[in-house]
Amino acid sequence: MKKTNAMRILDGLKIAYEAKEYDDDGEHELAKGAAERTAEKLGVAPESVFKTIVFRTDSKEIVVFCQSAVHEINLKKARNACGAKEVTPVKQEELLALTGYVRGGCSPVGMKRKFRTFIDSSVMSQEKINISGGQRGIQLTMTPADLVKACDAEVVDLVLE
Repeated sequence: MKKTNAMRILDGLKIAYEAKEYDDDGEHELAKGAAERTAEKLGVAPESVFKTIVFRTDSKEIVVFCQSAVHEINLKKARNACGAKEVTPVKQEELLALTGYVRGGCSPVGMKRKFRTFIDSSVMSQEKINISGGQRGIQLTMTPADLVKACDAEVVDLVLE
């Protein structure tokens, strides 16, 4: 497997991870259960798979949120976490230019620029978590603490209840 930028960043930080390949079906609509299908293909619990969602605030700041596949993100909590009045998802056609990643392969690790990153607090209840490896069909497994460290992230409650 060729190293992705996310893997090179983790290697540079001396963070242990396991890279897992899976058959990517090309369906990356979160509403259609993309993250849950990824968990099934990897043979892991869906709550251990964290999806990466990139937003733009009303002040035009780009912010990154990581949320467990089994939950939807609460936009009010997301706005409060980053101190914005509004947050809107970045358009799919903008994602590559902003982050260096495509939809379905967007990792919170190793984006083109360092963006403020927020990870849902449910991450801390997992022994290991899975995030995109920076390419469709690759997931990286690591400890929650290592993900927080790699992203210099803030752990906050983002769950829509």
